[in-house]
Amino acid sequence: MRIKFFESTIRHTERGDVDPSRERSAPPIFCSLQRLVLASESPRRIELLRSLGLAFEVMPSGIEEGDDPERDPSILGARRAQEKAQAVSFLDPKSWVLSADTIVVLQDTIFGKPESPEEAVAMLQRLSGQGHHVFTGLCLMRTDPAFMRIGTVKTEVCFKPLSDAEIRAYVKTGEPFDKAGAYGIQGMGAFLVESIHGSYTNVVGLPLCETLEWLLEQRIVTPVPD
Repeated sequence: MRIKFFESTIRHTERGDVDPSRERSAPPIFCSLQRLVLASESPRRIELLRSLGLAFEVMPSGIEEGDDPERDPSILGARRAQEKAQAVSFLDPKSWVLSADTIVVLQDTIFGKPESPEEAVAMLQRLSGQGHHVFTGLCLMRTDPAFMRIGTVKTEVCFKPLSDAEIRAYVKTGEPFDKAGAYGIQGMGAFLVESIHGSYTNVVGLPLCETLEWLLEQRIVTPVPD
């Protein structure tokens, strides 16, 4: 199981745009008080946590997302997040472990990550012009001493009507293939989205508002003092 350590610095241009080439760093908003492990190597979740200025380690759970008889997405996402957190906490029982699992749902159909260009095209054709929901299950836990909190955040996303040409051009970029629902709202896939109701970062893969509330409540992080 690979472990990576992240300590964030965020650099900006004078206009406020992110610019990694600048040496000048923006001051962090929060700082870590206790050891935190993210049970995911998703670059999107890593970047969201780093955007707050937190120091944390990454330890992928190794849990595979196979078929599951559970069809309630709020239960399914939370259960998968719990399984990921438990797998990592077993190896690092004294650290706080944060995990998440994101699911895209259209009516009663759960969309996973597409395994082929054809599957990605089919998913996007179904989502075209429709409203769907994104559920992210969250789990924060520590084994010693014992603590566990589980929850789910839901966001409604509406796609604009898409032409087959738009869909196929987007799929050719390769962006859809590691994302539930075959799109990334934070990337080129932003053009697909007509409107959103709820947490934007939830659609990216980690609802920051709720996550931060949990971390603050357990004194895992704190605002940077004056």
